[in-house]
Amino acid sequence: MNKIKAVFCIIIPIALAFLFNTKLGSTPPLLKFLDPFMGFWQNAENNHFMFNHKAKIKGAIDKIEIVFDDRMIPHIFAQNDHDLYLAQGYVTAMHRLWQMDFQTRFAAGRISEVVGDKAIEVDRYQRRMGMVYGAENSLKGMMADPKAKEMILAYTEGINAYIKTLSKANYPLEYKILDFKPENWTPVKCALLLKQMSAVLAMGSDEFYMTNILKKFGPEITKNLFPDYPFREDPIIPVGTKWDFSPLPTPKTPESFTQAQTGEVKTTEKIEGIGSNNWALSGAKTASGYPILANDPHLDLTLPSIWYQIQLHAPGVNTYGVSLPGAPGVIIGFNQKIAWGVTNVAADVLDFYQIKFKDSSHNEYWYNNKWKATTKRLETIKIRGGNDEIDTVYYTHHGPVVYFQKPKYGRADNVPFGDALRWIAHDESNELMTFYYLNRGKNYNDYRKALTFYTAPAQNFVFASVDNDIAITPNGKFPLKWKDQGKFILDGTDPAYDWQGWIPNAQNPTVKNPPRGFVSSANQSSTDTTYPYYINWEFAPYERGKRINDRLSAMSKATLDSIRLMQTDNYSIMAQNLVPALLPLLNNEQLNATQKEALAYLSKWNKRYDAHEIAASVFEIWTKRLSHDIWADEFEVKGIPMRYPSRDRTVEMILKEPNATWYDNINTSKKETLSDLVNEAFKYSCDSLERRFGPINKDWDWANVKQTNVPHLAKIPGFGSKVLQIGGAKTTINALSEANGPSWRMVIELGKTPKGHGVYPGGQSGNPGSKFYDNMIDTWANGRLYDLFYMQSPDDKSGTVISRLKISK
Repeated sequence: MNKIKAVFCIIIPIALAFLFNTKLGSTPPLLKFLDPFMGFWQNAENNHFMFNHKAKIKGAIDKIEIVFDDRMIPHIFAQNDHDLYLAQGYVTAMHRLWQMDFQTRFAAGRISEVVGDKAIEVDRYQRRMGMVYGAENSLKGMMADPKAKEMILAYTEGINAYIKTLSKANYPLEYKILDFKPENWTPVKCALLLKQMSAVLAMGSDEFYMTNILKKFGPEITKNLFPDYPFREDPIIPVGTKWDFSPLPTPKTPESFTQAQTGEVKTTEKIEGIGSNNWALSGAKTASGYPILANDPHLDLTLPSIWYQIQLHAPGVNTYGVSLPGAPGVIIGFNQKIAWGVTNVAADVLDFYQIKFKDSSHNEYWYNNKWKATTKRLETIKIRGGNDEIDTVYYTHHGPVVYFQKPKYGRADNVPFGDALRWIAHDESNELMTFYYLNRGKNYNDYRKALTFYTAPAQNFVFASVDNDIAITPNGKFPLKWKDQGKFILDGTDPAYDWQGWIPNAQNPTVKNPPRGFVSSANQSSTDTTYPYYINWEFAPYERGKRINDRLSAMSKATLDSIRLMQTDNYSIMAQNLVPALLPLLNNEQLNATQKEALAYLSKWNKRYDAHEIAASVFEIWTKRLSHDIWADEFEVKGIPMRYPSRDRTVEMILKEPNATWYDNINTSKKETLSDLVNEAFKYSCDSLERRFGPINKDWDWANVKQTNVPHLAKIPGFGSKVLQIGGAKTTINALSEANGPSWRMVIELGKTPKGHGVYPGGQSGNPGSKFYDNMIDTWANGRLYDLFYMQSPDDKSGTVISRLKISK
């Protein structure tokens, strides 16, 4: 008996030690996590940031001083470009190391190394989409340019210098929760981060839906319901702008184009919300006589924030704005002479090609009347607690064949089986130089030069200068396509379907100093129909762009407040168009008490998606249900995934085609009318709100229905924000949904001394234990902006400084 007790006395402590030192599911290893000297206690940030610090970095060439203002924003003063980007890498890692590490591991398909085989499909997907392949190609372009090479190597050096200072005790908190550790940074990670941004902005695809629609309904109906240009549009380049170039001839459309077919594939429709606003007013429309520029990129909102504020000062450059943690330079910002911002173009630069393989070995495919060899790329996926997996990806001259069979991963639903992916993000590129030259730009010519380096994701670059020039350019590397090339899945056997050259950069759409006195974009169509090249057939709906242009047209003597209030404008052009058409169709006598009360709210609604608007909640659900009622019976077919016609086409039909056959539900014996659907959808909206919140009360407020919040990047419970009681909707300038919206609001007043104003929903620090983790959220939610401290020297007294870091070699 004594021997048995002795054995238990040995085994039980060992078992407990193993148990509490092992990560179990989402639970971190508790002994490590609770260790007072190594665990999460060490991440409770004290006031050490209030002191001045010194650091030695072996690679530094000269002395560097970093000044932190009262929002912990670093202002770097260096004596040369190398030290500038070295310090940017160092200080960004100091605040955001885990975020940079996690995002690039995700992009590279390496999450299984952290969480085990439950992430294996995530990793396979990233690798099969060619993320690392594209990053490696992009890096070749960067390393071939001496300036870009210096930027990326110095930035990498700075990150690694910071990592070397870390002990286990001061690892960022997420490392302790997920039980892994930082690794050295490499240049390809900078490229991976840029590829991930391309994926976020371009990964959605509609061509599989469209191919199935073409098969089911034929060319005539497809063309009618999915037209190549919207009925209502206020394009980015003003209507009537003349093109002062001789266009290249576009490739001839293959005769077999409309016969392109595919198997029964499922895809994810492009999600509205990956959009943005920007605009610039000339001095003729501002109170100061100098231009004002504004930008608010709409992205998924996260903590830590996707953006990191920074000022970069060295000989030849003094720029302030936001950077992407993991990439050198300022992406959106200003300097003494110019300001710039970006929105997504939504160009069609991602196409799938149907491939005809010789046999099941997939070693050869039919192309240009002969068999052509595929190449193989072996992807080694390391799995925590398991054996490595080697995944073989077959590449054609188009690109990777992503899947041969359906995986068990929802995000892969947008990929057809056996088809090859042609994506601009796989090509060699050097976007860094665009931002290198913008950061140092002095005038319009410098802006135009900077844009020539940019490939993807295509962006609408808005510009303003102290010389009183304003401009906007939908810019990127655009394939020279025949009309509608890529609207449907393409034939991978015929060279006529390949991308056949590029639109010359100088012939990308652009306008400088238009007569109306402003330029703007909201992801809508780049041009009117006179532009001689094909960029895409569908862009973001026009409502945000229309509202922006209406307000800017009416504006004079604009000030900071004029623009700030416009960025948070909640007025809906969609409601303006639809409410007067829908209300008369409601049968008041058939409504119950709650529905009549909801109708009363709608009847006096000001069309604004403000936080406390009950009518906005009713209208939002009502119109979504109405769209479902109109299209679901024809466009939801089991086994044949399709999409609905656009909002623009739906609104056009409601307003001008009262007897369209599409209102009839083909699954019933009755012949439904538009009025029938409008009434059903209205009752559905009221009933669903009543089931959720009870009789009409403040819980029906739009903000409560919408539930805007800022979650943690890895969705770790407790590390996200509270639910924010704020307005806005996807159809308003203030394009806010549940967790997507303005990720950075910026307004720049040009002048002898530029004045910058900005905010994002987060904070500079990535440490949840820091007061700077989420300190800007309430200011952002309330629609206010901070004055940006644009320092002229390290001793600038015009703002508040809380800390300094001096770096020497």
